[in-house]
Amino acid sequence: MMDGFLPAEHSRRKSLKAPIGCVGDGLHSGRRISLTLHPAAAGAGIQFRRTDLAVDIPARFDFVTDTRLCTTIAAPTAPQARIGTIEHIMAALAGAGIDDAIIEVDGPEIPILDGSAAPFMFLIDCAGIATSAAPRQMIEVLRPVRVEDAQGAFAELRPNSEASFDAALEIDYPNTAIGYQSLNFRLTPEAFRANVADSRTFGLAADVARLHEAGLALGGSLENAVVVDGMTILNPGGLRHADEFIRHKMLDVVGDLALAGAPLRARFIGSRSGHGLNNQLLRALFADASAWRWVGSEAVRGKSATPAKQKAPALV
Repeated sequence: MMDGFLPAEHSRRKSLKAPIGCVGDGLHSGRRISLTLHPAAAGAGIQFRRTDLAVDIPARFDFVTDTRLCTTIAAPTAPQARIGTIEHIMAALAGAGIDDAIIEVDGPEIPILDGSAAPFMFLIDCAGIATSAAPRQMIEVLRPVRVEDAQGAFAELRPNSEASFDAALEIDYPNTAIGYQSLNFRLTPEAFRANVADSRTFGLAADVARLHEAGLALGGSLENAVVVDGMTILNPGGLRHADEFIRHKMLDVVGDLALAGAPLRARFIGSRSGHGLNNQLLRALFADASAWRWVGSEAVRGKSATPAKQKAPALV
């Protein structure tokens, strides 16, 4: 492989072979929501569509409007057209190597299903993956870019000598069953399925109670989230992995950074990073044209426009 170019198996854009859908509850709204994944033309990217409002929203970092409980995007010209909890389905699409797809929903959230990306991977598997003749490009990080918060949590992107996305992440929840956990991960379809996809979202029992009192997390249950009360896991079936918590946090990183608009050739380093820092990291990266470039089988080197400015699909 020549430096700056993609391996042959990852050099062409991929979409779905056929539409496929499901119905489930929104984690925060509690609403019953229908979702359908559709194939899209090569180069279209990932698009969300609110069918109840007839509004399309590109799956990009600059359309993110809220990161407090999940990652939410909205249409700038129609701010009421919001779609929340997009990170799990974005992680599944990135994990499966899907570049182009339309995600239709008839409400304000992606269904939570079992709280992981595994159900979305199942849908992708059932629909099948179609490889186009169009070349795939990556966004190569050229120098370190870092963001952090007042509590010392941080997220950083660094150059990667390999044409891949590698990540190292740590979390620390002292005096709980979660504790300190860390994970090193290279994003490939096989690794995503085996190590990350089935790990569920989680929360502390005290936080869940406060959210319910505030009218939030109305669709949450032990069927779609791991709930921790001190040193106790409240889910009757226990954990899917001993370190399921860090695996889910890595899933969130994959989903949030998939909003770059193309696969990243980079090393991600994070400590207690969440949706907010993940989004700030992409904004910081694309705010500096010297920090990245396009690479791929037909890359345009030295391009200064961000993915968002290079191609911004019209909202309808």
